[in-house]
Amino acid sequence: MTYTLPDLDYDYGALAPHIAPEIMELHHSKHHATYVKGANTALEQLAEARASGNLGAVNKLEKDLAFHLGGHINHSVFWKNMSPDGGGRPEGEVASGIEEFFGGFEAFQKHFNAVANGVQGSGWSMLVWDTLGQRMNINQLFDQQGNLPSGQIALLQLDMWEHAYYLQYKNVKGDYVDAWWNVVNWNDVAQRLTKAQAAGKALA
Repeated sequence: MTYTLPDLDYDYGALAPHIAPEIMELHHSKHHATYVKGANTALEQLAEARASGNLGAVNKLEKDLAFHLGGHINHSVFWKNMSPDGGGRPEGEVASGIEEFFGGFEAFQKHFNAVANGVQGSGWSMLVWDTLGQRMNINQLFDQQGNLPSGQIALLQLDMWEHAYYLQYKNVKGDYVDAWWNVVNWNDVAQRLTKAQAAGKALA
């Protein structure tokens, strides 16, 4: 298998009461695992298509790969973006960037929340580093792979698919968004920012 389900850095119950243990277990062991399996299956089917020369389904298989691989990558970032010791506000370069590009933490948080609560159907709210503009942006990602411009490296992601919150928050997803800030792992965001800035300079 090319892709494997990553272990979490904490127990399923560690993010409670903000995210319930049952949600975490189902989300990681079932939903994320399905994306991993789907990405590997798409790779296998693409290899079979190349070997046989029967490429009639290649467009569908490429879309399958993009969707499932997107799910795998997004969730791999999402788990690291959270910690039982999270919450509060960022410091250092992350705080400076938020101040520079969004006018302060409160303005950034309101913008990020509006994007999250405005997701129609399934998707993500994302703080990214734009390697072209050398700046932070907030993006709304449709499903697992749509509507994200090239060159945007994820720093902070919030899963707004119903499976991420419905068992606990029902249809009041705004409460889920508010609670999630209590587990945000700003240390992980800072590490991602450093790597993203370095990658952007390498591509320039």
